[in-house]
Amino acid sequence: MLSRVADSLYWMSRYFERADHCARVLEANYNLMLNPSKTSTEERWQRIMASLGIAATAEGVDPQTAMIQLTTDPGHASSIVSCIAGCRENAGQVREQISSEMWERLNRLYHHVTQANRPEGDFDPLRLVAAVREGSYEFQGATAATMSHGEGWHFIQLGKYMERSCALPVLLDAYFSTASQADDLDWVGLLASCTAFESYCKVYTADLKPECMAEFLLLNPEFPYSVRYAVDRMSAAIASISNSSLKHATGPLERIAGRLRASVAYAQITDIMAGGLHRYLDNVVEQCKSLHAAVHSVYIDYPIQSALEA
Repeated sequence: MLSRVADSLYWMSRYFERADHCARVLEANYNLMLNPSKTSTEERWQRIMASLGIAATAEGVDPQTAMIQLTTDPGHASSIVSCIAGCRENAGQVREQISSEMWERLNRLYHHVTQANRPEGDFDPLRLVAAVREGSYEFQGATAATMSHGEGWHFIQLGKYMERSCALPVLLDAYFSTASQADDLDWVGLLASCTAFESYCKVYTADLKPECMAEFLLLNPEFPYSVRYAVDRMSAAIASISNSSLKHATGPLERIAGRLRASVAYAQITDIMAGGLHRYLDNVVEQCKSLHAAVHSVYIDYPIQSALEA
């Protein structure tokens, strides 16, 4: 596969997952701010911004303005509309690699978010967020059902789970760094941000214990929005791509992926808590960054000599 094709599929998937993650967090938490809590509205909103990794850019911005920036502001790099636009731009460059059903659903969602009413009209950010969530189900379903599960598919999976493996630790760190100030409503917001409330209750009942939630969202191997699940799927995608590549070129990449997978597959929540959850989450993010750099080096920006040897 051409490096530019792999790069576009990878980033198409990362941008879409980033938009979906932002929509989930906003949908789960925006209405919670209207409920009484020992945490002030400003503090709760700052935590939401921190969970999206943009707390530094949200200083002094009121929640309504920030909500608009995160949904329809094309000048905000982390906004939903910017991410969907980035996804569509990359998809357009590999139009022949994806299915018509994928393109139709992505194109429809792009036009929906770019034509959303501005604040001076009857703009409803939650309506837009809900549309993105529905559009995500459609796009992901079309991708799974209509695209050949070959090398291109694996690059899409790699991008999706790379983004998720980076975003989930940031989300968890934002909540657990202020765990002493959180109440049940805040913990419900965390679970809802990962669409995990029902699945969590099936394992731990409705007992909202922070350590149990950390274990579920970090180490559960079966839940799609746990860190371990995302890392496992990412490692599987890398292994599948490596099967069609030169082994000497992919060896270092697979070793990095193996270390990351081992760090979540064999971890115990008691050991993680004892050693510091913040430190552990930071380590996961740093390993994901190293893995991303290795993927780029091996498959996207590789030396010309490697291409000649292939």
